[in-house]
Amino acid sequence: MNKIGMFFGTETGITRLIAKKMQKQLGDGICDKPVNVNRIAPSDMLKYDALILGTPSYGIGEIPGKGASSGCFEPNWEEFLALLPANPDFTSKRIAFFGLSAQERYADRFASSLFALVEKFKDWSAEIVGDWPIAGYTYDNSATEVDGRFIGLIIDQRTQSMFTDERITSWLAQIKPLLLEKLTID
Repeated sequence: MNKIGMFFGTETGITRLIAKKMQKQLGDGICDKPVNVNRIAPSDMLKYDALILGTPSYGIGEIPGKGASSGCFEPNWEEFLALLPANPDFTSKRIAFFGLSAQERYADRFASSLFALVEKFKDWSAEIVGDWPIAGYTYDNSATEVDGRFIGLIIDQRTQSMFTDERITSWLAQIKPLLLEKLTID
């Protein structure tokens, strides 16, 4: 596919809002409209070689879904991943991830659901890009912090919405050239 695919899971609509902001900055020419994973089949995602995937944080570090532990009311990443074939091959895929969380409310597990999602795609041999600095955030623990950086962009729309647009712009400047390398030219 000659565009970046953008997919997200959401419960309250905030992840969708962030995905739409990102797609608008990237533009229709290089990034397709973001789509909720509860509205797609695996083939819709698998046709892309460059992806941006977003998730809210629900539960205690689990992949968001309707399962009892994460408590979502609508299908989310858990249900979508269950639709994929056993051991899907993401070897040719380059993926950047973003996650939402609230550092004051969930300081002990800040954005940890993102880690669980990224690990799934790593297990399927995807190339992960787009880490993000931890500076400017206040939390006690986060599974998404690896070697002093977050494994993807973290947005705290609840308590730091004033930084959201700036963080999106900076992160997209970092990942855009990496994702564009994967696009095929017709």
